[in-house]
Amino acid sequence: MLSVNTNTGAMIALQYLNQTGNELQTTQNRINSGFKVASPKDDGATYAIAQNMRGNVAGYSAVADSLNRGVSVIDVAISAGQALSDLLIELKSKALAAADPSLDTASRTALNADFTALRDQIGVIVQNASFNGTNMVDGSVATIQALASADGSKKITVASQNMKLSGSIVTVKTTSTISTMAKASTMISTVNASIQNVNAALAKLASGGKKIDVQRDFVTKLVDTLNAGIGNLVDADMATESARLQSLQVRQQLGVQALSIANSQPQIILSLFRS
Repeated sequence: MLSVNTNTGAMIALQYLNQTGNELQTTQNRINSGFKVASPKDDGATYAIAQNMRGNVAGYSAVADSLNRGVSVIDVAISAGQALSDLLIELKSKALAAADPSLDTASRTALNADFTALRDQIGVIVQNASFNGTNMVDGSVATIQALASADGSKKITVASQNMKLSGSIVTVKTTSTISTMAKASTMISTVNASIQNVNAALAKLASGGKKIDVQRDFVTKLVDTLNAGIGNLVDADMATESARLQSLQVRQQLGVQALSIANSQPQIILSLFRS
């Protein structure tokens, strides 16, 4: 039926053209943002899942920071322990030399001066072996903890090792000297025990650091996996969107032509009334 009041063909053509325009807008938004799901309007369920996973990633970023700080604190403590071990070996050498009964007074005095200087250096190293305000070798803290889970419920604990002079690990006292042969002879066994104790303490610190290192590597891989999962859920496939964009642009042009043709059909009615 031909009518000048109702053009059904034009209405249908306009509906399809509008639909193509909406799809074209969606594709352009995906290309501009890089996301196929950029908001809840795109896909509410997928968006919610992605947001939950983003929350986990943010949590594990904080965990990674905590683990990195823990590793740094332990690394500083281990470096200090290694320096102490080297100093103790030097102290042993001085004590052995001073235990020689044939040593003259001047030589013994010189050795004792070297010994006390090295002894005092142990205190300096211990005092300065801190990172971010945490010192694991001066007895100021019993343990350190690092986050191990995104919800903060799990932690990795590493025990500190007090390496101060006159302690249970470094048994050399703050007042120890080798000013006499008897003191030097006694000091040899004291320094030997301290060397063994420091090396054992270093092994414990290294073991704790290894735990944190393993967890840090795991968290790094887990975050990468989570990010990849989020990308699979919400990222747009640019190759697909590019092909779809070209297809929709062609459809839009054809839709405009179809609407133009449909709008011209009422002109046929005029030919019926021509003389």
